[in-house]
Amino acid sequence: MSKLIRKTFDYAFLSFLRHRVNGGMVLVVVAVLAMVVANSPWADAYHAFWSHPVSLQVGGFNLFSHHGEPLTLMAFINDALMAVFFFSVGLEIKREVLVGELSSLRQALLPIIAAVGGMIVPVLIYFLMTAGSPAAKGLAIPMATDIAFSLGVLSLFGRRVPLSLKIFLTAFAVVDDIGGILVIAFGYTSHLAAGYLWAAVGVLAVLVAANRMRVMSRTFYCLAGIVVWYLFLQSGVHATIAGVLVAFTIPSIPCLEVKKYIARIRDNVAEFPHFDKSSILLTPHQIDILKSIESASDKVISPLQFMEDRMHGMVNYFIMPLFAFANAGITLAGGDGAMAGPATYAVAVSLVLGKFAGIYLFTWLAVRSGATALPQGMNWRNVAGVSLLGGIGFTVSLFIANLSFGATDAVLLGQAKLGVLAGTVLAGILGYVVLRLTLPKEDDGRV
Repeated sequence: MSKLIRKTFDYAFLSFLRHRVNGGMVLVVVAVLAMVVANSPWADAYHAFWSHPVSLQVGGFNLFSHHGEPLTLMAFINDALMAVFFFSVGLEIKREVLVGELSSLRQALLPIIAAVGGMIVPVLIYFLMTAGSPAAKGLAIPMATDIAFSLGVLSLFGRRVPLSLKIFLTAFAVVDDIGGILVIAFGYTSHLAAGYLWAAVGVLAVLVAANRMRVMSRTFYCLAGIVVWYLFLQSGVHATIAGVLVAFTIPSIPCLEVKKYIARIRDNVAEFPHFDKSSILLTPHQIDILKSIESASDKVISPLQFMEDRMHGMVNYFIMPLFAFANAGITLAGGDGAMAGPATYAVAVSLVLGKFAGIYLFTWLAVRSGATALPQGMNWRNVAGVSLLGGIGFTVSLFIANLSFGATDAVLLGQAKLGVLAGTVLAGILGYVVLRLTLPKEDDGRV
C-alpha cells in the first residue's frame, strides 16, 4: 500500500480518536443527567416515556415491529439505533483489520493478548462472586471496554500521552468489542425463526457478491442493511448483530485510485479557464470542471471510509447519548428496588480489579515470554494506568446488562447498571490518578 494511502488511514485513525474523545465527554454529561432525572420528581414521567410505541408503517407493514407488536421507544433505541452503533463498530473493526493495528499478527498480538486477559479475568471474578445466584446470568457484563470513555480520560493529558499508548488502548478495546459482539450473537439468541434467518443470510450473500463485483453505491448497502436488520429482528438473533455483519460487506477499496485522482485533478486545474475577476458567476465550462473534480473526490474515498467518517457525528452525539440517557437512569432509593446488590458488587469489582489484573497480567506474560515487546513510549507504569482505564465499560456493559436481565428481572437489571456506573467511575478515577503520576510532567513534543 502506498505511503499516501497509509497517511490517509493514519489521518482517519487520529480523526477517530478526536471524535471518540469528544463523544466520551458528552456521554459523561448525559449519564449524570439521566441519574439526576431518574431520582427527581420527574422520575415517573422519565420511566414511562420509554414505553411509548414507535412505528414506521406503510399500509399494514410496520418496519419497527417484532412479531407484529410495535417496538417501544426503549426497544427501538436498544435494538434499532444500537444496530447503527454496532454498524459503526463493525466499520472500525474492518479498518483496523485491513490497515490498522490489527492488520498483522506482529502488530496485533499484544493488544489481542491484553484484551483476552481483560475478558477472561473479569468473567472469572464475576462467576466466583455470583455462582448459583440469579445474578450469574450477567456473566458477560464486565467484558467490554468503552472506547469513548477511556479515550476521553486519556485525552485529559493531551500530548503527554505517547501515541503508542493511545493505539494500544484503542486496539485492545476494539478486540473487546469483537468479544462482546460474539457473546451477543451466541449467548443472547432466543428461539430461532429459521425462515427469517436464512432470508437474512441470503441478503448478506448478495451484499458480499456486490462487494466482489465492485458495486460502490452507499445507498444500496444502506437499504439492504435495513432489510438484514429487520430479518434478524424477526429471526431471534439479536438485531444489532446485523449491523456488524453488514459493515463487513462494505467495500474498502475506492472507485478511483489515488494516483489517478491526483492526475485527474491536475488536468482539471490546468484546463480551468481564466477566471474573470469582474464577474461573480462561473462559466458553464468552469462549472463542468468543478463538477468533475467533485465527482473524482467522491470516488477516491472508499464507501467504508466515507461511512465511518460521516457516521461519527450521528453515533457519538445522538445515538450513544440517547442510549445513555435511556439506560443510565437508575433509581438509587425506594421505587423498584434498584439499590446495590450482588450484581452491583460483582460487576464493579470485575470491572475495576478484574479488568486491571487481566489486561496488565496478560500483557506482562506476553512480553516476559518473548512473544512480543512493549512498543516505544510504553512502560509498565503507564500500562498499569491504561489497564485501569480498561475497566471503563459503560456502553456495551449496559447493553449486555439489558440483554441479561431486562426481560426477566428489573431489580437485578438496576443493580447491574449501578455496578456498571460505579465500576466505570472508579476505574476512570484510578486510571487518571495513576497516569497523572506516571506520565511525563511536561510536554516533551511527543504525539
